[in-house]
Formats: sequence, structure tokens, C-alpha cells
Amino acid sequence: MLTRTTPMIAVLMVLALVLAFAPGASAAPSPTQSRAGAIGRTPPRLSYLDGDVSFWRPGADSWAPAQLNTPLAPGDELYTGNRGNLELQVGTRAFVRAWGDTQLGLVNQEPDFLQVKVTSGHLSLDLRAVDPARTVELDTPHAAFTIERPGYYRVDVTQERTSFITRRGGQATMMPAGGQATAVTPSEEVVLEGTATATVQSFVVPELDVWDRWNYARTDELLDAVSARYVPSGVYGVDDLDHHGSWRLVETYGPVWVPEALPAGWAPYSTGRWIWDPHYGWTWVDTAPWGWAPYHYGRWVFVGGFWAWAPGPLVVRPVYAPALVAFFAAPGVRVTVGTPFVSWVALGWGEPLVPWWGAVSFVGRPWWGGWGGPRIVNKVVISRTTVVNVNNITVYRNVSVRDAVVAVREDHFGRRSGDEVRIAQAEVRHLEPLRGALHVKPEPSSFVAAGGRGIHPPNATLARPVVATRPPAGRPLASRGEAREGAATVSLPAPRIVPAPKKTPAPPVQSRPPFGASQVLRQERPRPPLPPQFEGPQRPEAVPATPRESARRPEVTAPAPRDLARPTPTPRKEDRRTTEPQLRSPGQPAGPTSPPQRFEASRPQAPQLPGEPANRLFPGRAEGRRGESGTAPGRGHEAPSGVKPQERGPQERGQR
Repeated sequence: MLTRTTPMIAVLMVLALVLAFAPGASAAPSPTQSRAGAIGRTPPRLSYLDGDVSFWRPGADSWAPAQLNTPLAPGDELYTGNRGNLELQVGTRAFVRAWGDTQLGLVNQEPDFLQVKVTSGHLSLDLRAVDPARTVELDTPHAAFTIERPGYYRVDVTQERTSFITRRGGQATMMPAGGQATAVTPSEEVVLEGTATATVQSFVVPELDVWDRWNYARTDELLDAVSARYVPSGVYGVDDLDHHGSWRLVETYGPVWVPEALPAGWAPYSTGRWIWDPHYGWTWVDTAPWGWAPYHYGRWVFVGGFWAWAPGPLVVRPVYAPALVAFFAAPGVRVTVGTPFVSWVALGWGEPLVPWWGAVSFVGRPWWGGWGGPRIVNKVVISRTTVVNVNNITVYRNVSVRDAVVAVREDHFGRRSGDEVRIAQAEVRHLEPLRGALHVKPEPSSFVAAGGRGIHPPNATLARPVVATRPPAGRPLASRGEAREGAATVSLPAPRIVPAPKKTPAPPVQSRPPFGASQVLRQERPRPPLPPQFEGPQRPEAVPATPRESARRPEVTAPAPRDLARPTPTPRKEDRRTTEPQLRSPGQPAGPTSPPQRFEASRPQAPQLPGEPANRLFPGRAEGRRGESGTAPGRGHEAPSGVKPQERGPQERGQR
């Protein structure tokens, strides 16, 4: 009898385990459902601010000051004051920047299509890479410009005209209102004047001005990030990690990033606020200058007394999430903010996200989208093929860390910031995980990330229609989008729709305008000098230069590569169209040669941070400085209060 009972007990135990992770109402979704719910769409982020910049989202009461790291959605509008400057990251190697007195908006975003409008001011698109199947469209009051290849593009819009420039091999297709598709070739400037039927003129591009040079240099700097070796290639904000923390190698988690200069009692998802995103619902916006990648990818771990962000093993395609937290309900728990309240904690290593956004088949189901590391449920590693019932997820590792669980009153959630509290460890055990959508409705203040009122653009600027190939997302063509601005109504006119150009390798030029017929600029661009040459051993020329050519060839000195990549301070509007820096005149000595620098390895010291340094350099090499201080000029990154900015060497990074 005992012999027969033992196998039966074993069978019952196996059956119980299967039922515990059996599919049901809360079973994990199929891959198709996961893609449909998460979409995998990375929103453009507001990655740089300088001066007065205001932001408005449909549903908000008024224009508010823009907040760094805000994810943008179709329908969002931005405006820069006279000294304002902003940057949007729209791709891993693609940036949109606006200068003073510029009004722009995000119109559409699809996996293969990005549509931006500008009704006044100055806008640049520095596209170092464009996916082969993707199109970027720039809508202006005079024409729509479609872009399908990398390059540098700039548009200047006034009440009377629109100027569009291509550089660095860029090429676009222009669709004016009432006209035909026209190719804008590399290194060309087209100027459109008039409203009903614009006149088009074509010129050679002018010299780079101070803002163009700053755009070039800033992009070069952003793409030269050490942190890129530890983070998947599709993650934004990698350069910010270089300046505000250290990479460490921890045996359990691999490379982790430890932020520096944190206040006492700090925890992830405590220095920012929740806003309402029309696509993702409740989304976290952090106020830290590095607060993008660590809050939308990877996981947070507490190791060696430090909070560290662990991106996990590299994946081919990372997946954006509005936040990576677990929400809790708290029946019977009272905290100082009052009840009811909402609380949350950062997800730990390998823990699943339970989505609160997306389709019904996606909400409330365990999800590891974009995570390449081990999958952990209740501190136990499970197989990737295991189907998890969300009701069985009861343990989150970071809950046990002191001050890690953040709480706020339910009527303050997504409405204001700075009033959150921490749940004491004695009360943490009473928390119950939420397994589905948050039942908190957004209010007008939930659509913006910063409080107060921002600069309102001129009504005439807002009322200017643009030319576009598609209507705004979610807005019928025949209607006019309206948003409440206090007691008034701001009218956003519908665009003038023109046919989209056909995708061809080289769109034909229709009725090309005559060269040099402008009434604005009659001066021909002078021939530029030869590019700087490397000052190595001189090589004899195959053909002697003529006297005229010799007089036209000044001897120049090639600046150091790091100097070329260093951005200049943000320019003022009155500094536009300045000349290039003067080159060394013929016969001028190049200056003394610096003696070779000697390097000596410092004595090793016991590191205070967890693990070992990750960004190690060979002792015989020096790490180049990006600026005289730890903050490069014109970058907009400021050191935390009370902390002197500095550039740490390879040994200092691991011995803070």
C-alpha cells in the first residue's frame, strides 16, 4: 500500500505545480498579443532644454514649462522663447533641434513614418542614420518636405518665406501647396515665398553659421558615449550616463550603472512625477538629467549599499516601457499622506512587468518585453517557456529595501509632485500587488510634467496652417483641433493636404527654378579654401600649382579631433550667420611641439562601490577630456548642487 501511495503523491505534487502556472484569465499573452499591446514604439524624448521652452499637450489647461525627459506623443506642441533652445531625440542617431522663437509640434509617429511641423522659427534635423523603410516629414506653411536618407537639414520660417537647406549628402522631396513634387538635391537651399501659390527659388547652401556648427558638434559628442558598450543600441539617453555615474562589474548582474550625488534616502522613481500619455497611459518622467534610460529599460538592483541600474544582457531590439514598477494596493494600511493612496516600487533583477496600458488581452499579464536576462518570479528563476499566472506573483525583491516603496495620495497621483512618502518596513508586508489597470483618472494637470505657466506662443503663429501629406493623428481632416487655454480656446487649424510623393530612388525635378534669381541674396558664394591637411612628412606634388592657385591655398593647421567635437556655447539669435574661425596664414609657424606625456599606474585602492570598475583603460593610454570641466560647453548638463564638476580618470571611477 505504501509503495502505491508514494508515486500517487508525487503525481499530485506535479499536478499542483502545473495548475499553479496554468493559463487562465491572467495567463501570459502570446507573442502576437505582446507585440499588439506593447507596440514597441519608442516615443521621441525631450533631451535638451536651454532658456524658456514651453510645452502643451491636448487636454491640458495651459502651456507649462517644458520638462526634460518628457516622452512626446502626436498632438504635442513646443515653443521656444527668444533665447530658448531645445532638442528632441527621435532616433538613436537622429535629433531635431529648435532655436529661439520657434513653434513646432509632433504630428504623427508610426513605425515607418515621423511627421513634424514648424510654423515659425528655426529648426534643424541632424539625421546621422535613417532606417531604409522610414520616412521623416517636415511640414511648413509653404511646403511639406519628405526625407528618406541621412543628412543635415535646416528650415527657417518667417511670415513671408520658408527656407530649406540640405547638407552632408542630405536629399529631400518638396511638396508645395498647389505645386508638383520637386527634388531638393544635396548642398542646396530652396526659398519659398507667397501663401496661395508659393514661388520657388534655388541656391547653393550658405556658409555654416554658429548654430549649425553647434548642432554638428553636439551630435558628434552625443554619439561618442562610453556607456554605449553596455546598453542596447536602440536605447536613448546613453550619453547622459557617462556624466552622472559610474559603470561597475558585478558578478550576479554584469555591468551596472551607479548614479552619483544622490540625496539621503533616495530610491528609484522618487524624483519626478507621473503624467498621462495618450498611448501608454500613466508614464514616469524623472527630473534627473540622466532620467531616461534607467526608467524605461532594464531593472534596478540594490547591491553593496548602493542603488544601481542593471540593463541586463544586450538584446537586438530593446522595448520601451512607460515605467518599470510594480503598483500596490493597501487594504488596512494607513500612511501619513492619508488613504486611499497609490504606491509603487522599482522592479528588481529579472522580475516581470504587469502592464497597466494597452489592449485588454495585454493588460494585467506578466511580460518580459525587451529583457534579455533571466526571468524571475518570487525570487525563483523560471524557464522562458513557463506560463505564469499573475495571481501567483506575490514577492518583489526591492520591497525589502528600506525607503524603496514610494506612496502618494490617490487624488494627488499624476497631479502634483513632491508630496510622496515612503512606506515603513512594518507596513510593507500588508501591501498587495495590483494586477491590471490603475483606476486613477487623469485631470488637466496630468498632461504636463512641470507646474506653473509657460510662455504662450503668438496666436498668429498657432493659427498658421501647414502643408502636409497626412492629416494629424487621431484628428479628422475636416475638423479643427481645439484645446482649452484657460477661459479661451486655442484653435489649431487643419493642414492643407497634398499628395505624398512616390518613393523612388531619385525623384525627378519638375520645373526647376532658375539658379541665383533671388531678390534677397545676389552675392555668389566665394570658393572655399582647400580642406586642412595633415601636418606629417611633406610629399612632393605631382603637378606644380599655378601662381593663382598658390595664392588661393593658405597653409592651415588641422585642429585636434577632440576640439572639433567640442560644442560651442548656445548661440544668441543675433549671432547668426557669423563667419568661420580664421585659419593660419601662410608662413605662420605651427607652434612648439608638446613633449610626449608619460603615464604611471596609480596604486590600487579598495573600491567603495560594488563590484569592479567597468570602464578600465590600458595604463599606457590617457582618457581624453571633453571639456575643461566635467560638463562640456553647450551641453545643458549641470552638476548636482554642492558637487564640483570634474572628469574622473580610469582609476578614480572605481575609487570614489
